[in-house]
Amino acid sequence: MPTLVLIRHGQSEWNLQNRFTGWWDVNLTEKGVEEAIQAGEMLAEKGYDFDQCYTSVQTRAIKTLDLALEAMGRLWLPVEKDWRLNERHYGGLTGLNKAETAEKHGDEQVHIWRRSFDTPPPPQEEGDKYDLRQDRRYAGIDIPNTESLKDTIARVLPYWQGTIVPDLKAGKRVVISAHGNSLRALVKHLSNIPDDEITGLEIPTGKPIVYELDDDMREQERFYLHER
Repeated sequence: MPTLVLIRHGQSEWNLQNRFTGWWDVNLTEKGVEEAIQAGEMLAEKGYDFDQCYTSVQTRAIKTLDLALEAMGRLWLPVEKDWRLNERHYGGLTGLNKAETAEKHGDEQVHIWRRSFDTPPPPQEEGDKYDLRQDRRYAGIDIPNTESLKDTIARVLPYWQGTIVPDLKAGKRVVISAHGNSLRALVKHLSNIPDDEITGLEIPTGKPIVYELDDDMREQERFYLHER
């Protein structure tokens, strides 16, 4: 079966500032731009190529994909953008500094919000300054006001099964540029990782993950490209 490559976007401005980002649209830092370019250069150097690309509707993931493809000389490849590949929605935590939030609510509570499988953060209030209901890219979409990892998986997997899997089964080579939690959802599914272990899986920014899949779209091999 064809190879699947997953890339978490390069470092973002709010990664650098240690803030909960979620669905809010922030840009890449200079380091994030470098990470995206290096990912593309590494893919080209190792002989990877693609037929179809997927990303979210968030700038940091789109730009990471564009920079990587430019480094590969593949900006012309078809790209599909979909909100179901967005980062997990952090609800009322969106925009808050993680360290300050831990001081206010306690390390244990913040750890539960960040790392539990099915406990979402407090919901985002309507009219909050990070409320995206008026954002045109989400017109007609029932935007969540918070999400656990379990909720994120519930929107990512139907898109995976209905849209991306048919491309892979048709022999297309696929790259997905997305986010820590939307990619965690895919890795959990493909590698059959238990609920209590997936939340501890860290996916570094800008480091392509290569999957060799069997006919049932399950992992035969998974590795970070920079480690080969």
